[in-house]
Amino acid sequence: MIRKIFKKISTNKKLKTFIKHHKVPFEYLSSSRKMVSKAVFIGLFIAFIPMPMQMLAVLAVMPFTRFNVPIAIAMCWVSNPFTMPLIYYIEYLTGSFILGIETTPVEMTIEWFSNNLKDIFIPLYIGAAFYSIVFSSLAYYLINHLWRSSIKRNKKLHRKDRG
Repeated sequence: MIRKIFKKISTNKKLKTFIKHHKVPFEYLSSSRKMVSKAVFIGLFIAFIPMPMQMLAVLAVMPFTRFNVPIAIAMCWVSNPFTMPLIYYIEYLTGSFILGIETTPVEMTIEWFSNNLKDIFIPLYIGAAFYSIVFSSLAYYLINHLWRSSIKRNKKLHRKDRG
C-alpha cells in the first residue's frame, strides 16, 4: 500500500515541474525501498537524540548517504514539543538504569534543569543512544519487511488474476 502511494506521488506532474524548477536532486526524493528505509532509520535515529534543530541534522547527513529527505525530516517530528518531555524522561531513566545511577526526582523548572544539568546529561545521552539505535534499527527492518511482503502479496494476486 505505501509503495503505491509513493509511486502515485512520484508521477505527479506538478511535483516534477517543482523539482526541475528548483533543481532538487531526484535521488533525495526517490521512493524506493532502500531510500525510504534509510530515511526512516536516519530520521528516527536523530529524533531520539536530545538536541535543537534536528531537521538540520538530517540535512547535514545528506552529503554522506542518499535517502528520501522529506521522510527523514518527517520522522524527526516523532519527538515533537508534546512528546519530548516524556521521551527525554524515559531516556534519562533508561540511561540511569544502564549506568547504575540513582535517579533524582525531576521538576519541570528552568532552575532545576540549570542546577542539575551535569547530573542528568550523561544518563540522558546514554539512554538516547540506546533508544536511537534500537528504534531506528527496528523501524529499518520493519519497513524492509513490510515492503518486501507487499511486493510478494502483489505478485501472488497478479498471478492469481492471470491464471
